[in-house]
Amino acid sequence: MRFSLFIHMERVSDQQSQKQLYDEMIELCQIADEGGMHAIWTGEHHGMNFTIAPNPLLNLADIANKTKNVRLGTGTVVAPFWHPIKLAGEAAMTDIISNGRLDLGIARGAYSFEYERMVPGMDAWGAGQRMRELIPAIKGLWKGDYAHEGEFWSFPSTTSAPLPLQQPHPPIWVAARDPNSHEFAVQNGCNVQVTPLHFGDDEVQKLIGHFNAACEKFSEVPRPKIMLLRHTYVADSEADAQIAADEINVFYNYFGAWFKNERPISQGLIAKLSDEEIAAHPMYSAQAMRSNNVIGPPEEVIARLKAYEAMGFDEYSFWIDTGMSFERKKASLLRMINDVMPAFAQE
Repeated sequence: MRFSLFIHMERVSDQQSQKQLYDEMIELCQIADEGGMHAIWTGEHHGMNFTIAPNPLLNLADIANKTKNVRLGTGTVVAPFWHPIKLAGEAAMTDIISNGRLDLGIARGAYSFEYERMVPGMDAWGAGQRMRELIPAIKGLWKGDYAHEGEFWSFPSTTSAPLPLQQPHPPIWVAARDPNSHEFAVQNGCNVQVTPLHFGDDEVQKLIGHFNAACEKFSEVPRPKIMLLRHTYVADSEADAQIAADEINVFYNYFGAWFKNERPISQGLIAKLSDEEIAAHPMYSAQAMRSNNVIGPPEEVIARLKAYEAMGFDEYSFWIDTGMSFERKKASLLRMINDVMPAFAQE
């Protein structure tokens, strides 16, 4: 099983400058590269200081020139926010800039806050349909002389300019949860990204079950890869793990508030949650975070990840967005590299 870093600039308050957040993100990416991680993933979000990521391809082009070996993945671009010709060309250019290190992850998106602003009237179903139309169009444009007549986009014969360096094209990944999304990905030769979010390992089992069922249904297609994305903190003690569980619990409370899209927002920041609101949340708690997410000393993390490897996951992505300080993120990442990864055979 390979290991990667999943990272954004994240801002819960205005106490840190955005430039400082970017510099810290780059330093963590360089640590991942120097430490032998397989890839770095970063996503797309708009108008949200909680996750500052207006164009992952722009970030990856910069990271490409500040790293040497890691693959560089969009985790993910949001399908309804892109025209196929624009995404094909910009992704191909990023592949050239990175000397063939790009992986293109694509999703339908999740936040109604963004749909309201980027594509008014959009919902998750419509976004999913756009993703299903976008991916074959991207492949056609990378092949060249491709005309498209679809439900959402139509254009005459066009070739992506430039073409990607990787041939026939960079790996494409689909963020999937339900069985239909897994089937679409596998049938179309795409790799799969899954995250159980705040749920426990029963959800992990369910997700890889969907993937395995899709692979069995489309057995004529070579088995694609599957990546598991989880919030992770490698602690130096049980007391440190409990602190992390509290921090990640606060993070998920803000995640949930953004997802519900009911709370006031000013200057890209959601109205502060009170301690009482956090304590009263029916789905989140520090105890649940400690149990469900991968939080603990190295030996506990190793055992948890060995179980994921045995399930059949090809890649485990260390989701470092947690609301905690840069110093705590850095220490956890270094423990992951130095104390956890050596327990696994690396390609």
